[in-house]
Parts: sequence; structure tokens; C-alpha cells
Amino acid sequence: MSEDCIFCRIIAGQAPSERIYEDARVFAMLDIMPAAEGHLLIVPKRHCADIFDADPEDIAQIGRVSVTLAKALERTLGAEGLGVYQLNRAAAGQTVFHYHTHLIPRWAGAEPRLHGRERASGEALAALGARLREALTGIAH
Repeated sequence: MSEDCIFCRIIAGQAPSERIYEDARVFAMLDIMPAAEGHLLIVPKRHCADIFDADPEDIAQIGRVSVTLAKALERTLGAEGLGVYQLNRAAAGQTVFHYHTHLIPRWAGAEPRLHGRERASGEALAALGARLREALTGIAH
């Protein structure tokens, strides 16, 4: 754990988040600055700054969990598409230096963005989180 890493603090329960999924290797949560409704972040529990520092098994588990979460997003929100993004180092646009993958639901005609412009309300995140966790119960993973 890195004490100055917000994702490490979230995983440790020292900072709030709307958790959607968790297993021994990864943690998935709603982004508090969503680019679209349902914007999820999937992070390895073990701190690593980027892909150059990551455990390949953690990345593989993020890939497996991405499939399950994509199905939950589609089922819950009726997303017409899904953007999957992963940035490494500042030159590539990474802003939080703990490896993470973005899953961003997309709909026809919407402006594709990677980062949101407004903070989501806690109530909206909690309501959507409950719907997504319920959707996960019917999806094999």
C-alpha cells in the first residue's frame, strides 16, 4: 500500500467509494467524476504505478472482471457501446498513479470523453451502485 495513493486508501477502507466488485486481486468502483453514467474503475489491490510496474496476473484478472462488469453495465444502463481505456504515465494522460482501467458506457450521439467534468452526487452513485451489484448476481464470473 502506498500511503499517498487515493486508490490504496480506498481499497484499505480509509477513503469512501461506491464499490461494485471485489475479489482477492482487484477492486472495482464507480468513478466520482464520471465521463458517463456508470463509469467504472478497476484497480489491482496491490499498488503499482502503471503497466510497467504491474503484476501480469493482476492485469489478467482485471481483463476477466471487465467482461463481467461490461455485461452488468449493459444490463443495467442499456449501454450501446463501451469504452475500455488504460493510460500509463503522465505523457499518456494518466492522472492517478495506481494502475487502473476505465469502463465507460457509451450511447450513440454522446461526446466520447475519458474524464468527467462534474463530481457525481453520493446519492446517485449509491443508487447506481446498488443496481449494478444486483445485476452482477445474475452474471457468471
